[in-house]
Amino acid sequence: MKLYVGNLSFQTGEADLNDLFSQYGTLESCRIITDRDTGRSRGFAFVEMSSKAEGEAAIAGLSGK
Repeated sequence: MKLYVGNLSFQTGEADLNDLFSQYGTLESCRIITDRDTGRSRGFAFVEMSSKAEGEAAIAGLSGK
């Protein structure tokens, strides 16, 4: 299940997201989207969990944080 993660701090790294989302299950991939000209984070990412149940658990646990 692929999740959109928004409102990220520009200092958030992929390792931070890996640590956070791995609490809810197996993380397939994690990618912070960056500006192609500056290389700076654009403040959002895509995280892919291995199952729908794990994705829903991550949404329930992290929504609004």
